Amino acid sequence: MQTMAPPRILHMVTPLKYMSPFDINMGIDAGYDHAIPYTNATIEDIYGLVQDAIFSRSPEGIKRQAVFIGGKRAIESLDMMDKAKKAMVPPFEVSVFADPAGSFTTAAAMVACAKTALKTKFDTDFKDKRVIVYGGTGVVAFASAVIASMDGAKAFLVGYDGPERVRRLTMEANDRFGVDLDYADGTTEEQKVELAQSADVIFSAGPAGRQILSLAQYSPAKNLKVVADVNAVPPLGIEGVGIQDNGVPVEGTDGTVGIGALAIGDIKYKTEIGMFKEMIKAEKPVYLDFRAAYELAQELTS
Repeated sequence: MQTMAPPRILHMVTPLKYMSPFDINMGIDAGYDHAIPYTNATIEDIYGLVQDAIFSRSPEGIKRQAVFIGGKRAIESLDMMDKAKKAMVPPFEVSVFADPAGSFTTAAAMVACAKTALKTKFDTDFKDKRVIVYGGTGVVAFASAVIASMDGAKAFLVGYDGPERVRRLTMEANDRFGVDLDYADGTTEEQKVELAQSADVIFSAGPAGRQILSLAQYSPAKNLKVVADVNAVPPLGIEGVGIQDNGVPVEGTDGTVGIGALAIGDIKYKTEIGMFKEMIKAEKPVYLDFRAAYELAQELTS
């Protein structure tokens, strides 16, 4: 008599009060039979949780389970992933995917869409491009800046409460990822305008329902090629960019193209579900963060 395979289980860990229903739905839709949330978890909790999971099945059986790490802070989620790796005892190992607040896949999608626009509309790429990232203390902005920097851009994280907090983030990113990320103060409207008009690419990853830049603030930019906005809640983050735009020229500019939230969101959705499916099909454990997400997002947008 043929033995039935054990169900696929996704163990979903977050330091927050709740696991995101969005991520639970995505895991189930990708092919997991069960998505089990573990909330209010600390970095110190990860080791024990992972070892409880890996020792409950045979090495073949644990191929049908994986760990997802949520939360709202990039570095915290990456630290949790590192702790999960240390808990593995080969051949008792499972795949791990970190995507705090959906930020890694959102950032990967935004940067990939912009890269495709640079290539198809301007026959260029991120190398040596000046990328200004508004919303710099947020996790999507942080990940976007790191990804662009890894791809050759000179990226700047822009903060709104003075330079100190965003400076600390860039220093942490540079130390951890070996990038050359820079920072800038965008507390005043004048500072925001000065940064916008020096940009080749602008990413807007600020709070939902808050306009970051008006058309008048960025339209005079001489070298601006792409503006991308992840905000789908009116007022949109960048005036002049429609939520469905994907490489559409922005009226009132000298050839700048816009990428809107729904265009980015489509790639984000496909990237996140692709990460879950990659863990399902993997014969050996994989560890997925914004770098893996960016690789897949580029395939999806090419």
